[in-house]
Amino acid sequence: MFNKKINEKIDDINNKIDKSGIVEISYVLGSKKEIIKRNLLAGISRGVGIGIGITLISAILIYFLQRLIRLNIPVLGDYIADIVAIVQKSL
Repeated sequence: MFNKKINEKIDDINNKIDKSGIVEISYVLGSKKEIIKRNLLAGISRGVGIGIGITLISAILIYFLQRLIRLNIPVLGDYIADIVAIVQKSL
């Protein structure tokens, strides 16, 4: 009975340690190379993700703008013509 309670407490403590991430923290604190490796990988991943995300959002936006121009809406066409005229004057 006493051993069973001890085993349950040990299992409970073990589960809490696993959930808290203390093992990963101890790896990071133990090695500067590990910190550099993790931060480098995280930075590269963020950079690639941002690049892909901006590319996709820009492509979708350009696609919808092209569709709007093809509809030849009078107000929108006049607005775009004004923008083109302003750009040409500034050159």
